[in-house]
Amino acid sequence: MKKLLTLVSACVIAFNSFGQQDPQFSQNMFNKLYVNPAYAGSSEAICAHLLGRTQWVGFGGGPQTIVAGIESPFFDNKVGAGLSISNDNIKPENILTVKLAGAYHFDLGSAKLGAGIDVDYIQQSYDGDFVVPQPQFQTTDQAIPKNTSDGTFDLGGGLYLSSEKLYIGVSASHLLSPELTFGDSKKQFQTNLYGMIGYSFDLTPSVALKPSVFVKNVTDNTTFDLNLNAHFNDRFWIGASYRNEDAIVGMLGMNIMEGLRIGYAYDFTTSDIKTNSSGSHEIMLGYCFNKKKKMVPIGKNVRFL
Repeated sequence: MKKLLTLVSACVIAFNSFGQQDPQFSQNMFNKLYVNPAYAGSSEAICAHLLGRTQWVGFGGGPQTIVAGIESPFFDNKVGAGLSISNDNIKPENILTVKLAGAYHFDLGSAKLGAGIDVDYIQQSYDGDFVVPQPQFQTTDQAIPKNTSDGTFDLGGGLYLSSEKLYIGVSASHLLSPELTFGDSKKQFQTNLYGMIGYSFDLTPSVALKPSVFVKNVTDNTTFDLNLNAHFNDRFWIGASYRNEDAIVGMLGMNIMEGLRIGYAYDFTTSDIKTNSSGSHEIMLGYCFNKKKKMVPIGKNVRFL
């Protein structure tokens, strides 16, 4: 029975990874570079971030993901470049992705429009030992790939419009729909489409409300995050998010010092998997610096929503 449950769990996770091939983060407002290369350089500062997520705690083989990124403007903020590295461990699969992004920014009055592309390399390994076949098959089930790995190149692209109060972005990943081979099995990445929009409302000189929407589509599956964060004295923030058919999220964070911030999110699972999951944990670290001019406080800059 234990072996059967292991196999069922692995199949469920594999099915989920097919429908949701890019990593998922609740603090998506701090992970724009990974999904949209046009964001590179839009912050007009050298910015680095790190996000770590443990999803579906208590569910064996649940996703564990780390994304690190850095981006910077060049040539008087006209050009931006960025690098993102992610490791997405979804048993029995482990996916390492490296993205090199470039963007050009156009002035549109008080706003800026960025157009960008990223060149990606994807390396995926498959742990055949994680999937235990039923006893009658022993270790001869040909449907289960052995321990193997494969790599491929890919492309992504996007547009990102930002002003002091507003941002709007559209982007796509896996434009080449690359294919990986694991023994007799093959996996093809489907194009992921993204949309994001956010605005900052100043309720008082010390309180700002920052609603945002993050949308993702893969084949016929569309998910959306409705986010609302309240920022206090350019120092602390607290918020909540709703992801359709998946989770209700609580978020909080603080600007530890100028340019340095930390955030935490907890997902209360609402899908059918909630009976086997204790929710999801996510932590974010970010740092921005600019040697040429003083940084705009994070609470006042919509690009850090």
